[in-house]
Order: sequence, then structure tokens, then C-alpha cells
Amino acid sequence: MSSSLISSGVATLAYLGAAILFVLSLGGLSNPETSRRGNFYGVIGMTLAVIATIAGPRVAAAGMPWIIAALLVGGAIGFYAAKTVKMTQMPELVALMHSLVGLAACLVGFASYVDTSVQYAGAEKLIHEVEIYIGILIGAVTFSGSLIAFGKLNGMIDGKPLLLPARHWLNLIALLVVIWLGGEFILADGVQSGMQPLIIMTLIALLFGVHMVMAIGGADMPVVVSMLNSYSGWAAAATGFMLSNDLLIVTGALVGSSGAILSYIMCHAMNRNFISVIAGGFGGGTASPASSSQGGVAQPQGEVQALSASETAELLRDAKSVIIVPGYGMAVAQAQHTVNEITATLRSKGVTVRFGIHPVAGRMPGHMNVLLAEAKVPYDIVLEMDEINEDFSHTDVAMVIGANDIVNPAAQDDPASPIAGMPVLEVWKAGTSIVMKRSMASGYAGVDNPLFYKDNNRMLFGDAKKMLDEVLVALRS
Repeated sequence: MSSSLISSGVATLAYLGAAILFVLSLGGLSNPETSRRGNFYGVIGMTLAVIATIAGPRVAAAGMPWIIAALLVGGAIGFYAAKTVKMTQMPELVALMHSLVGLAACLVGFASYVDTSVQYAGAEKLIHEVEIYIGILIGAVTFSGSLIAFGKLNGMIDGKPLLLPARHWLNLIALLVVIWLGGEFILADGVQSGMQPLIIMTLIALLFGVHMVMAIGGADMPVVVSMLNSYSGWAAAATGFMLSNDLLIVTGALVGSSGAILSYIMCHAMNRNFISVIAGGFGGGTASPASSSQGGVAQPQGEVQALSASETAELLRDAKSVIIVPGYGMAVAQAQHTVNEITATLRSKGVTVRFGIHPVAGRMPGHMNVLLAEAKVPYDIVLEMDEINEDFSHTDVAMVIGANDIVNPAAQDDPASPIAGMPVLEVWKAGTSIVMKRSMASGYAGVDNPLFYKDNNRMLFGDAKKMLDEVLVALRS
């Protein structure tokens, strides 16, 4: 007699409901106006999935205390992280969460291999071992790669790419060794003999994950976050195959495919292909000949015109239309709430204010949208690059807050530039462009920005939050 609280049929039905809720969640998260509802669907779906799993027929009563303890510990950690992690740290948190998915796939894979409670034979044994091998492979790459991405995002690891000599040959050799080890693993006559090739493969996969992300430059980090999201999904799907869990398979496939699609969209927005991102190098501090660099820091190629906060307020007050372009500098300074107050003040004075969002602004997809939504900036004035780029030539003031590469005209004007061909927000076409930066340091791509030296551009130097507070005071005076 089964000691489970619900039958296998009820558990399957609950999994189906959870899968539907996950699909609805992804649909809701695709739009800022429906994102709260999408998040709610995801929470309900996950709750339903967890309850169906621990109450289902595959969980023994003796293991329930351990499961409940794990839920309490994990839930407490998650609750603490949600309450304390700043919005500027969200990219790092996402990368760290991806690493945990990869680690879980590895641990489940090894546990499934040494589990002797279920005996497989023939084709079933072959399929099960292939599932284990691929699951651990993807999991290990995701785990180590995500940890390196975490280090790069929070500054613990230099954002410049580490390009080893003959790195592509090294990757090819590693792939061939992994394939050969896979054959040895499948042909092994027992767990003990199969463990050696499995462990060696895992170590190679861990090293490959480190090497892959270390070779990717800082300018590609938004794509890396999306790519690792996809990897974590496929790792979860592989875990589902190992555990014969339909919900994990469906959920992993949803996350994996959506992450892959988002990676493609991000690459398209940067005029790069996925293979070139994996090959690495972008964001390495190598400037074009027209803007030489020393030590990875772009050297100035002209004179800049600085202005004060009061002069900035005067330009904004006299304008009829303003487009604000936020970047990672706004996130670091946590200036989004002040930006919203400036927006509300200008709109109350009859000024048309809109926001232009580049697909790779910030350190993860949608980073700027989330920050502006948190500050309660109206959704209808936050526009994507393709929607607003043609309007800069009809705009009085374009205000750039802590962005660099995404507003660099060298992407269009300098074929030798590392970012040549990358779609950018054409802020220099506005009547006046104002760039807010702490200094003249180059962006993640490591190239100088000719925008700074254009006749119609002005530089407002200083911490974004402090300077915007002064601008707001001047506007209200």
C-alpha cells in the first residue's frame, strides 16, 4: 500500500497544471504591464509543482523530514536574498542562481548513476547512461561558467577577455576527449569502472565553462547571462530525463528555448552572431586605430564641453521634447527614482519626455526596464531602440545617464572599431546631447566615444544620483 498523500494520476495532473502556469508566466513576463501577473503565475505553478512532488508516490515517508528541512533552509535563503539584494546586483544574483541549477544537475547525475534501486538493461540502460552523461556535462559547464560570470559582473574578476593561445584548438581537443570518454563510460561494465571517465569528463567540463566565459569580454556579458540561462534550462531538462520527471523536462525545455531565443535577439541587437560571442574577445579594451588606447583605456580624441547641474536644468526646462537614455551608471548610482521625479517635473511643465532603451543596456536583458518600473516610470513612455531611434533628430535634448557603448557613433562611422555595425541609440542627432559620467573612462568595449567631443554634446561629470538631485532642485526652483 502506497504511503503517498496523492496518487500518481493526481500528481501528473498537478504537473500539467504547473506547466500551463509556467507558460502563462513566460507570456506575462514578456511585457512590463503584465509582468506582475506573470510572476504570480510562476509562483503558483512552482508551489503546485513542489507540493505534487513531495506528496506524490515517488517520495518515501522516511525522507519527508529531510525534504521539509531543505525547503525551509532554501526558502529562508531565497527570502533573505529577495529582501536584501539590490536591483544593481540582480545580474550577479541571476548568474549565481544559474550556477546552482548546474550544480544540481551534476549532483543528480552522479546520484542517479550510483543508485542501484532501479536496474536497467539493454536499450534502457544505454539511454539512461547517455542522459546522465549529457546532464552532468551541461550542468558542469553551466556551474563553472555561471560562477565566472558572477565574478565578472560584480567586479571580482576583470571584465577583459582572457584569450589563451590556440584556445579554439584547446576547445576542440577537449570536445574530442569528452566524446571519447563518453564511449568509455557507456561501455563500462559497472559503476566503479564507469566512474573514472565520468569524473574526468566532469573536470574537463568545469574547466571548459571557466575557459569559455573568461574568454568573453565584458561588452558581451548581457548575452552571456542570457546564454547561461538557456544552459541552465537544458541542464534542468536533462535532470528531468534522469529522474523520469515530465515537469522538469517541460520546464527545462521552456527555460532553455526561451533563453536561446533571447540570446539570439541580444546578438542581433549587437550585430554579432552567437558563435562569435562564444569565441570571445569583444570588450577586450582594444580600441580602433582612430582612437588609440594604452593599457586598455581609450585616450581622448578631442575637447569636451562640460556643464553644471543648473545649466542642465535650464536646457531641460527650455526643451519641448526630451529623450532619456539610461545605462548601467544609473543602476550603480541608484538614481532611477530621481530620474522619475525629474520626468514628472518636466511633464508637468509641458515637456514631452520619453526613454530610449537599448537591448543590451545594463548587465542583463531588461535591466533598465526593471529599474524604471521599480521607480514607477510610466510604461508607455519607455520605448525600445527600434521604436525611438528615428525620433532623435526631432528631439531638443537627449540625456544619457551612465551609458557609453550603446550611444557610440563609432559603431556607424568607424569600420575599424571593435563595435562597428552594432546598432546604437543615435543621441548625437538631437539638438543637444547631455552625457552624465563620473569620468572620461571608456565603456565595456574599451573604445573611446566620439560622442563626447561633438559640438552639440555636453558632459555632466559626477555621481549620477548626486548630480540628478541637483538638477531636480534647479528644475523646481
